[in-house]
Amino acid sequence: MARKSLLAREVKKRKLYEKFAKKRKELKEKGDYDALQELPRNSALSRQHNRCLITGRPRGFYRKFGISRLVLREMALRGEIPGLKKASW
Repeated sequence: MARKSLLAREVKKRKLYEKFAKKRKELKEKGDYDALQELPRNSALSRQHNRCLITGRPRGFYRKFGISRLVLREMALRGEIPGLKKASW
């Protein structure tokens, strides 16, 4: 499980992005890159990192489900994800 501070940091970045998204888009359309530099760095979408909703793991993330590969496997084995089952051949 990831540290709580890392999870909180990602939430904070997401809120900052939502706050400045409209202003950032307007400045990009105008081409005013000097004003764009004045915005907080963490308000950029590229500063966010996908993390598992359950464990906070940053790697092995499946966008479709919003969880990591490890949690996905466990949930699939328990049958908690409809239409998904472990392959065997």
